[in-house]
Amino acid sequence: MGVSLCRGQRALSIGGPQDGGGRRRPVTVDSSKAKTSLEALRISIKQLKWKEFPLGRRLPCDIYWHGASFHESDNLSMGHVNKFPGMAEMVRKINLSRALRTLQELYPEEYDYYPQSWILPEEYHTFTGEVRLAMDNDPSWRPFFIVKPDGGCQGDGIYLIRDPGEVRGAGGLRPAVVQEYVTQPLLIDRLKFDMRLYVVLTSLEPLEIYLSKDGLSRFCTEPYQAPTHRNLHHTYMHLSNYSLNIHSSNFIHTDSAHTGSKRTVSSVLCRLLAKGVDIKKVWSNITALVIKTVISLLPELKVYHQAAIPPGKPGPSCFQILGFDVLLMKNLKPVLLEVNANPSMKIEHEQELLPGVHENVPSPVDEEVKIAVIRDTLRLVDPERRRSSQNLSPSSDTATEFLTGPPDDTETMKSPDKRSPPPLCLKQVYPKYARKFSHLRVLERVTTLFIRFLGVKGSMRMGPTGFRTFIRSCKLSGGSFSTAAGDILYIDITRRWSGLERRESGMCLQAFFEAFFHLARRRYKGLELHDQVQSLVEFCDSQLDSMDEKRLLGSRTMVERGRAVTTSCRTDVHITSYTPLQHCKLADYKLQHS
Repeated sequence: MGVSLCRGQRALSIGGPQDGGGRRRPVTVDSSKAKTSLEALRISIKQLKWKEFPLGRRLPCDIYWHGASFHESDNLSMGHVNKFPGMAEMVRKINLSRALRTLQELYPEEYDYYPQSWILPEEYHTFTGEVRLAMDNDPSWRPFFIVKPDGGCQGDGIYLIRDPGEVRGAGGLRPAVVQEYVTQPLLIDRLKFDMRLYVVLTSLEPLEIYLSKDGLSRFCTEPYQAPTHRNLHHTYMHLSNYSLNIHSSNFIHTDSAHTGSKRTVSSVLCRLLAKGVDIKKVWSNITALVIKTVISLLPELKVYHQAAIPPGKPGPSCFQILGFDVLLMKNLKPVLLEVNANPSMKIEHEQELLPGVHENVPSPVDEEVKIAVIRDTLRLVDPERRRSSQNLSPSSDTATEFLTGPPDDTETMKSPDKRSPPPLCLKQVYPKYARKFSHLRVLERVTTLFIRFLGVKGSMRMGPTGFRTFIRSCKLSGGSFSTAAGDILYIDITRRWSGLERRESGMCLQAFFEAFFHLARRRYKGLELHDQVQSLVEFCDSQLDSMDEKRLLGSRTMVERGRAVTTSCRTDVHITSYTPLQHCKLADYKLQHS
């Protein structure tokens, strides 16, 4: 699935597939479902000299641009679509928190960029108890927390609290995530800000991630002060969401990328560089955050993909633009706020001309960043892109290279070739830096086991028979852990997770992870959890490989026996009459097709 770029080569194609005469025909793009990204997409298609179908097309298109989800077009069996199955569900606040917390359990130091989180309503009592205990142990601790509704977007429903008792909806808590609030953000012009970074995922297997060299910095419109009970509800001070601050009387619209309430990320980095900040290190930490977060999403995404496009069934290749919202702390450490499956690609903003009279006007800052991201994403998935004649030098994958920061395109921009497209604004970060992060992908191997024993093709939940088969095939029962103990483990974990998710019965992937961790702890006591899990994965793989080899050997034996029978039958043919020959050919046919 997906699109594979050969390592060491750059995609520079601007044309399209070839017609029967060898001439390149323009790439076709179905934009009928593009919604708010339509204007930026349309400009990008024109720049690439491709062909747009704004009302759709009876014949298949090369690229389908959806506005919200993978399933907006029915029965796609070919082409490229700009959404992955399950991505919108996976980056919802609760699912994202669960995915990251699973990795935090395995690699706490690697995933410390995501604030401590509790899931409501099921973890409300845990949240209350842990906060009370921490305050009893340290009376000077004065925490603040931020509550984010699970299905909220554009800052809707977000609020700050001092005490767990202030969570709204007593008696009927809405699904939400509550996190410890970052009280010491980096400030520019005394204002808090965050960064919207654009990440392009072009393939799950092999994994390919691109990070845009530029993004958007969204500023609050009220000078920041540390949270107190007096300013806790000052939305324009604490929340940097553009959709909230645009309604502030202090919001500054400007055509400059360096001033105003919305600026480019590159302008902020230049500002920090002028102050002596090591922006190469800042950018490398941001890059690491992006790669690790995508790795945390991969297991669930692969389960969603095999359910939407089962193996052997034709389907489109997928790619997607994600919006990462990142906050820099005062010590320059990046913190992940959230991930957006459908980041806004609007290139205009609403401006009030007269009281009550509004008009949509172009936003140069949005145009500069978003059109480049969409255009170069299209270039990456060009179905017949040309390979450059000159290979790039292979990536050294060293820590020194990883700390090089945002690429410097000064030389490229000094003497641009007007006949060629502009340089890509997207930089590949994976597999380029795979060696540094591949050890974090152990859960994908656990997911492979989960998918193998799902049983029903296209299912996303494992039944009791599948779990029992997994235990038996991997030889995990025996000694103090019996088959009955495996059944009880399945029932206990599945019952609890089914109550949490309120969905159909069966064991979901996160529940399987919990069961797998339990088995790993039992079997490999004394090791760190990630080593326990790694050891159990290798043990299971070896058992399954041995079982598969025995099956293959058994099938070869059957084939050899069939050949022996056939040879014996053919020997008899030379001696007997013509009638047994017909019988022999029929037997030979049956053996070959049995």
